[in-house]
Amino acid sequence: MEFDALTLVLLALVIPASFMLSAAAGLGGSLILVPGLMLSIGTREGIAVAALLLACNNIAKVVVYRKTLPWASSALIAAAVMVGSALGATLMLQMPEAWVRYAVATMLLLTLTGDFVAQGSVRKIWAVFLAFLSGGTSGFSGTSGPLKGVAIRSLQLERFYFVGAASLVSMVGDTTKALVFSQSGLITASHLLLAGVLVPVMAGCTLLGRKINREIGEKWHSILFWTVMGGYLTRLMVA
Repeated sequence: MEFDALTLVLLALVIPASFMLSAAAGLGGSLILVPGLMLSIGTREGIAVAALLLACNNIAKVVVYRKTLPWASSALIAAAVMVGSALGATLMLQMPEAWVRYAVATMLLLTLTGDFVAQGSVRKIWAVFLAFLSGGTSGFSGTSGPLKGVAIRSLQLERFYFVGAASLVSMVGDTTKALVFSQSGLITASHLLLAGVLVPVMAGCTLLGRKINREIGEKWHSILFWTVMGGYLTRLMVA
């Protein structure tokens, strides 16, 4: 991969910012990283490389938040995201992205309604359904933030466990997408080398994101979460 000076500056800003936001809020890395990579290397390759980098970064997040990983409560959502991601990533190679933008925007509005209405066991089923859709839309457009975020929030976890769950679920989804994209040739040896070079950046940004998460408190974490959700919706609307 060869980049001009402006592209290198863009990536130098976008990549660390995406890793830090993801570690602080639990998700949101794709909100910054996917558009940045799409502008730099093209739509399909940008989505594929973003999946690879986010998968690696989520491994770092899982390590950092290893003491607050809600394995049991996250298992069904992680499984649903994995299946949806495999399906969405496979279809992304054939379907136009524009179809997905409007579908995700519509589903986000429905999820907000369902989040208030669904209770008890219905709420858990709703969360798994959203997780499956989030994996599918992530395969198409490179981001599943709105649906995945609301699905995980439906578990009603304290913020450290929320970030742990988001890290675990995102790792499963992004790894699944990266495997599908690598089989199609979208992820090459140079992309793997890039991921390896960025490991220290991932580690540093993840630790900084955890520090931010520790200091902001529940109220500001909630504000950060909904700010990220608003960012996802805005991106879908103006893309």
